[in-house]
Amino acid sequence: MKPDVYNDIRLSIKLFKGLSRHCGKMLQSTYPSVDRNTLLSILQQEITQRMKVNHSKVFGKDKSYYGAYLEAVQKGESAGILLRMATALETCPMLLAKRILKSCYDPKDKMNNKDLNKLMHDTTLIEDATLAYEIYLCVLFDDQNGPISNSIKDSIGREYELKLERLLDDRKIPFHNEEFLRAKGYDKTPDCKLILPIAVNGKIINWIESKAQFGSPTVHQKYHKEQYSSYWNRFGTGLVIYWFDFSDDIIDTEEKRYIVMNKFPENIVTMDPSAIK
Repeated sequence: MKPDVYNDIRLSIKLFKGLSRHCGKMLQSTYPSVDRNTLLSILQQEITQRMKVNHSKVFGKDKSYYGAYLEAVQKGESAGILLRMATALETCPMLLAKRILKSCYDPKDKMNNKDLNKLMHDTTLIEDATLAYEIYLCVLFDDQNGPISNSIKDSIGREYELKLERLLDDRKIPFHNEEFLRAKGYDKTPDCKLILPIAVNGKIINWIESKAQFGSPTVHQKYHKEQYSSYWNRFGTGLVIYWFDFSDDIIDTEEKRYIVMNKFPENIVTMDPSAIK
């Protein structure tokens, strides 16, 4: 993806006022030529970054929204109070819901994150029926945080790891997956370590990493530092696949440790062990 297109999408997200799921629909309507998964991945990254930057501002120690919530309930406002509050605060509904839920318990109860997460995973455990329904709505409508969205993200990530393994199997390219490598004691491992190297675009590939997300400069630099460099040190040159595309400016023409693609390579040269004498 051209950087100017990527930056235009980011600006659209920044200017949008409303829940992230509605922003996602706006993006699909505004950028019909961009794959839906690509748009939603960029949206997820931008929302995550926004929450990091604004968290102290929105949820600082002196910030309490429980009183405003109770006032709205007492006025008889329709369901969706927390969703409307989250929209006004430009924050994720689940983050606000967790803060409200914690506020309604006496500090002596010492509700920790584990206790709160249990209640948010099963809102029927919340004694206050009105609050339980409000938090339930936050769980349903928040596509960036919470048990539903987290399960979806994990499933998508695993889906593309299996896709990579299937594509390697179809081409009869032998490999060890991450689970096998972890069992052998490796701490940082790529998704697939090739048993026999292959060549892609004239580059020797010893490992392949699957990323079911958009490769933004920020994301790419994070993984470069935390993962890719380690893979190169241990296994040699490799391949990174950002299945939901990437911003062209992450490509470093001087990079010798790995190549970056947005799909499984088509032009693969394999080694024939029988030819080795």
